[in-house]
Amino acid sequence: MTCKSYKLFFETISNDTRLAIIECLQKKEMSVNEICECLDEEQSKISHNLKKLADCNFIDVKQEGKKRIYSVNKDTIVPLMELVRKHVHHFCGQECKRQGE
Repeated sequence: MTCKSYKLFFETISNDTRLAIIECLQKKEMSVNEICECLDEEQSKISHNLKKLADCNFIDVKQEGKKRIYSVNKDTIVPLMELVRKHVHHFCGQECKRQGE
C-alpha cells in the first residue's frame, strides 16, 4: 500500500482548504466565486486547490456558458465522506466536529 496513488489520494484530502471545498460542495454545486464566498478565500487559492481536487477526480466540473460549475464526485467521494463522518462521530469525539457544527 505504498503506491504513489495512495499517497496522492491522502495528500489531496488532507489539505485543509481542499477539505473545506469538499464540504462546501456537498451543500450544492458552485462556481469558483461562490466557493470563494463560502470559504472567504482568494480566488487564486481556491482555483489552485480546485485543480488538485479535479486532477484526482474528487470533484466534477461542467461548463455553463463562461462559468465552470464544480460538484463533489457522487460515485466515490460522497459515500467516502459519509463513511468518514460515521467514523469521526463514533471514534474521534468532540475534536473532529465539522465546521459550523
